[in-house]
Amino acid sequence: MIQNKLQLFLQEGRIEAGCDEAGRGCLAGPVFAAAVILPANFENDLLNDSKKLSEKQRYSLRPIIEQQALAFAVGIVDNHEIDRINILNASFVAMHRAVAQLKLKPDHLLIDGNRFKTYPEIPHTCIIKGDGKFLSIAAASILAKTYRDDFMNALHLEFPEYDWLKNKGYPTLHHRTKVREIGISPFHRLSFANQGDQLRLEF
Repeated sequence: MIQNKLQLFLQEGRIEAGCDEAGRGCLAGPVFAAAVILPANFENDLLNDSKKLSEKQRYSLRPIIEQQALAFAVGIVDNHEIDRINILNASFVAMHRAVAQLKLKPDHLLIDGNRFKTYPEIPHTCIIKGDGKFLSIAAASILAKTYRDDFMNALHLEFPEYDWLKNKGYPTLHHRTKVREIGISPFHRLSFANQGDQLRLEF
């Protein structure tokens, strides 16, 4: 078995929180973000970018992350707020909300991606594909993904016609077809059809 080569810290000796989001490209549901601070002795050969893991692997890793992390938190921005501030800003707000809930204040934030809205009094580094490079970001990606999946699975019971149990709100052919046939639910993003306007920074 090839062990992953993810790094534990960008700079050793400081408290770093990895941050990532889930649900940015969905037609329905909130965007979830997580922030995770791992201890200096953390090791796990399976932990990786959540997209590279199976659902079973993600859910098996979640309690390990939660039990061993020095601190973790999850932030949420619902579909109505996404429509007001756009999905890019909503992703940043969700990360801010996660960081604000951490019981331990980090010295530095490691952000998955290439853009971020600065969090007050905490510097950050944006890392493209960071969830495949740093353990703390990978851990955050798993928490954000599994907590969002739990949310969409629960919504599926109320709106089974959209098949959210399988697509989690992403724009599959079935999901898009059902939107055209029966319309949207209260959890759909009204702005999803105008994705070109979703990439502006306005808050």
